[in-house]
Amino acid sequence: MTPLHLGQASPLPRSPEEAVLDYVPNPRPGRPYLVRFTAPEFTSLCPVTGQPDFAHLVIDYAPAETIVESKSLKLFLGSFRNHAAFHEDCTVGIGERLFAEMRPVWLRIGGYWYPRGGIPIDVFWQSGAPPAELWLPGQDVPTYRGRG
Repeated sequence: MTPLHLGQASPLPRSPEEAVLDYVPNPRPGRPYLVRFTAPEFTSLCPVTGQPDFAHLVIDYAPAETIVESKSLKLFLGSFRNHAAFHEDCTVGIGERLFAEMRPVWLRIGGYWYPRGGIPIDVFWQSGAPPAELWLPGQDVPTYRGRG
């Protein structure tokens, strides 16, 4: 399981479908712990207008046998920059792909989308109930409150 991207020059994939996620062995198998990735500058395109959409993503997971390599995750998330999809499709699709490929014990993703057209849309997905012994901190991303 040699990472494709780690230590290599890697161009941004043209699409999420072309992006390759690398997984490496979990250095602490059998222990319940949480891994968190935060992407405060995630972007995609509105499939109707082509205008950019911005989100603050928080990905939490409890590893099983593998962990996702962070450079490949960064490239995967960056591949959405020119990808036209609704907020729900982007957020849930990222969570489902990570869960299907990595097969963690548990995974959740929070997509805190910035408003466009006056309406913020926050999207949440998780693979199931979190393990009882897992310390699960809040995602602590404030919801949009407007000007007042």
